[in-house]
Amino acid sequence: VRALHNELPAALRELQAANIAPVDLPQSCIGPGMAIFTRYKSVLNQDDTPMRVREALQLINEAIDNFFSEQEADYDAETRFALTWFDQHGFNDGPFGEADNLARARNVSVSGVQQAGILKQGQGKVRLLRRDELAKDWDPTTDTRPVAWECLQYLVRELEDHGESGAATLAGKLTPHQRTLARELAYRLYTTCERKKDATEARAYNALVTSWPEIERLAEGNTKPKPEKKDLFK
Repeated sequence: VRALHNELPAALRELQAANIAPVDLPQSCIGPGMAIFTRYKSVLNQDDTPMRVREALQLINEAIDNFFSEQEADYDAETRFALTWFDQHGFNDGPFGEADNLARARNVSVSGVQQAGILKQGQGKVRLLRRDELAKDWDPTTDTRPVAWECLQYLVRELEDHGESGAATLAGKLTPHQRTLARELAYRLYTTCERKKDATEARAYNALVTSWPEIERLAEGNTKPKPEKKDLFK
């Protein structure tokens, strides 16, 4: 089991680099995961009984969940708050007291998350903003508090509303680091939505990752400086 948790993250990073869709990631991890188990003559459970294939697959899925959980350290405090809140409440209302405790644990305030543009609070309730509630004219180059959560949600909205070209226009305004975090976050949220059996939301994140190579290609074209026109008569 220790070998699995030590070695599977490298395989997961390779699969992400190959742009394996989130919906296919668990299946794609079976090969690398089982390869670790088959190196040993026998694998035992904690009670010394032989480990069955079903139990090995459960451990592989746990290792995948741990991999995404450990990526949280890369995110800003507001995004870490949003991840936990989404896991517990989705885009539904929750009590302010619970949000306040969670925010303090993430070294941020509820008002700080609201100022980041991803949260709504009032009448003792707190709720993450749905994509259709996000600002219509958001520009990451002028936002003084851009966070990974909103970068992802705006990219998903642009893809849904304006296709890959629309998402690419926005991606071109993001830094390479912001793009990387948004893509990683899409994988993480897909697994969360699968666990919560929220197929509609899961499809949104899967679609973004699936479209990512074309979005990146178009975004790079949008950010490259245009060649200067030469005056042929000079």
